[in-house]
Amino acid sequence: MVKGITGLSRAQMSKLVELIVSDDEIALAPRILSPLQAVRATLMYLRTNTSQAGIAEVLGVSQPTISRTIAVLTRIIARMLGPALATVEQIPRRGAYIVDGTLLPCWSWKDRPDLFSGKHKRTGMNLQVLVSPTGQLVWASDPQDGSIHDSRAITTSGLLERITPSDCIGDKGYIGTGVTTPYRKPPHGDLTEGQRQANKALNKIRYVVERTIAHIKAWKILAHDYRRPLHTFKETITATLALYTYTNP
Repeated sequence: MVKGITGLSRAQMSKLVELIVSDDEIALAPRILSPLQAVRATLMYLRTNTSQAGIAEVLGVSQPTISRTIAVLTRIIARMLGPALATVEQIPRRGAYIVDGTLLPCWSWKDRPDLFSGKHKRTGMNLQVLVSPTGQLVWASDPQDGSIHDSRAITTSGLLERITPSDCIGDKGYIGTGVTTPYRKPPHGDLTEGQRQANKALNKIRYVVERTIAHIKAWKILAHDYRRPLHTFKETITATLALYTYTNP
């Protein structure tokens, strides 16, 4: 199965299968699928956001079998690879960083209006992403409700207490947090030529975090509406971010 469908090379796939089978919870997965098939099915789902019925048809099993497989293996991947994701405490205090927030979309549950993002006009979870000047993922926050603004999300994450905020570049959504941001156009006024040039320079630097987010969302489960129960979304986000780190060491 090609890397574009699973996101992993053959070597990475083999290593991941070895990790999965070493976990006792693999016994909870349907036995009709081999460990390799179970891993492939889960990765297909996370990488392409293909319907479970479609994956079931490809592998010649039932949709409930694929559903149970994805549930079990997502938990295992999140638990085994998740520790590779940096916590706030592990971020080097000194360094230059670029930060941005992104919405990970999900269905509109009637009892969760707090998931609605006024900025994006849809429901989802707010994820804060911190990268190095070269675009390497340094840290990703715990997902927060989509209604939370980026400035509040980054403040509550604890990141700004760990690093020097002015050493971090962000967009205008972080104005007031101490993060270095573009100049905002004053009411009834205009930016000076120097301010416009400064904004242009910052936007060129910020491009790397937007590129990293795009690469993360190549795992389509984070780019399109999440369809599984909402309580499984954070675990799925952790598993997918861990797989991104696993494939981009």
